[in-house]
Amino acid sequence: MTKQIMPDSKTMYRALVEKDASFDGVFFACITTTGIFCRPACTARKPRPENVVFLPTAQEALLGGYRPCRICRPVEPPDSTPEPVRRLMAEVEADPSLRLRDSDLRSRGIEPATLRRWFKKNHGMTFQGYVRALRISAAFGRIKQGDTATAAAFDHGWESLSGFGDAFRKALGAPPTRASGTAKGQEGAVIAVTRIETPLGPMLAGASDAGICLFEFVDRRMIETQIERLKKLFRARLLPGKSPHFELLSDELNRYFAGKLKRFESKLDMRGTEFQRKAWDSLLTIPYGQTRSYAEQAKIAGVPSAVRAVARANGDNRIAILIPCHRVVGADGSLTGYGGGLWRKKWLLDLEQGMREINPAAREHGRGGDIGNRVRGRRGP
Repeated sequence: MTKQIMPDSKTMYRALVEKDASFDGVFFACITTTGIFCRPACTARKPRPENVVFLPTAQEALLGGYRPCRICRPVEPPDSTPEPVRRLMAEVEADPSLRLRDSDLRSRGIEPATLRRWFKKNHGMTFQGYVRALRISAAFGRIKQGDTATAAAFDHGWESLSGFGDAFRKALGAPPTRASGTAKGQEGAVIAVTRIETPLGPMLAGASDAGICLFEFVDRRMIETQIERLKKLFRARLLPGKSPHFELLSDELNRYFAGKLKRFESKLDMRGTEFQRKAWDSLLTIPYGQTRSYAEQAKIAGVPSAVRAVARANGDNRIAILIPCHRVVGADGSLTGYGGGLWRKKWLLDLEQGMREINPAAREHGRGGDIGNRVRGRRGP
């Protein structure tokens, strides 16, 4: 296993002062005056530069006699779903008609205000908004399978058809009576989305009926732009929910991050321009453990003079890892731009080239854990 290369001290200190979460997993800051170590994004008061020692792993920090910060908790997976929240989400996913009041949440050991803040930060909506969206998504699926709007409404907790119709129309842009035609891309289509935790941090997965259409790191700067493009391209709304595609995706990711999977079979829904599709198709031909330059990719895509355009198409790839744009490097072999951050690109290449001890590294960086028990969900045209 090659030793991890960290950025220079000035870069790391600037990241620490700016609370730059993109450096999570790249280094840990050990404070000599307090004897604690922190993540780069820690919100605690920042030390003077001469009082900081930077180490690449939490294990080295612990062995160096530093104790974990109680604010940023550097030995716990960042942005992971707290266990009480995970249990609560599993409960409402199993029964979207479930109605929970603040007293019900407290009886489960969850403070309602804390839950609201967590959902706003991680899902862009309150918990109750999440539950409503989940109910609508579940009802939508029932209608598409042939159930009446009446049955779908009352089976998922609505007390009146008018209330269900208003909520459905607000969320999906179409009345329930038009839901049966949305599978063909008509107005009101739904893309199911879920949050998947990985050794590289949480990712947002989206699935249409045809396959996985979104898989991005939640902290990617372009993710909001990608989501808006996705909505327009698919003429669809994104709603939290289940998809059979998530089952296979979750299983394959577990095996991939364990170094046991070299080729994904999850179906993909890669909608885009003809040029983008050529670029993405050429990415799928790069073998596991190998890299290719942008010029080589352009040649294989049949557009040898369009190197820059191919690079732009790579940047527009909405399905990270499965469509392996991380395997494209500069002509001199240097790492170049990657939407998830260069440190993630290096991590993935190290994994595929056998230079990374998967589980120990994930634990050291505070980013481990089985993802199969958090979501359960092949390549298409």
